[in-house]
Amino acid sequence: MFLLISAILMKYCSFLEARNLREDNQQLRLCDEIHVVRERETLQTISDKCGDPFILIENTHINDADDIYPGLVLKITYRKLPIMFN
Repeated sequence: MFLLISAILMKYCSFLEARNLREDNQQLRLCDEIHVVRERETLQTISDKCGDPFILIENTHINDADDIYPGLVLKITYRKLPIMFN
């Protein structure tokens, strides 16, 4: 009986852990996969905000970092950034 209860508790805990990880991932995602450039945004500010240092490489329709303008559509590849401690 003890083993059965232990197995059920372990299964439930792993379910909760998976759900929490999924929720954390959604909360950490600051940008959608498609980003429309707004006034005063640069590739650097978008990259910093979205955690995607490869925006220029992934968006082959942009030839130069200065070629962005309001309304331009960018593909964003979300990457979970490591947490830095000071």
